[in-house]
Amino acid sequence: MKASESNSPIDVVLRYYSALGERNIQKIIKLFPEQLDWYVPGNETIAPWLGVRKSRDQVREFFDLLWQSTVPISAKIDHIAVDNTVVITSGSFETQMVKTAKIYKSIFFTEITIVDELIVKYRLLEDTFGLVNALGK
Repeated sequence: MKASESNSPIDVVLRYYSALGERNIQKIIKLFPEQLDWYVPGNETIAPWLGVRKSRDQVREFFDLLWQSTVPISAKIDHIAVDNTVVITSGSFETQMVKTAKIYKSIFFTEITIVDELIVKYRLLEDTFGLVNALGK
């Protein structure tokens, strides 16, 4: 990390979103400890990247599965709120599902907890009904 980079919770989250936008798994993984609390609810049978993750390797697996299954179109963050070490974001994204070629549009909300400059807790809420439809026939 460069000396000029800030280490506040919001800065860590913004680095995460920047790396996510680049699909840079190396930068993303560096932001997580070996053990963490990760949950993205939804139908794991239809979308195997969803669910609980407890380790950095499982977070890598999440992105491998997600990126094999989607082609990004657009994403934006509308709001960011910070409460001590917790950063809440809201926004929207659009992606194409590889399996069906359908376009999936969703709003999203994240709750990300930062401890010692690492993401120790991650929650993502999105339109899982829309996701199931986008992955369906």
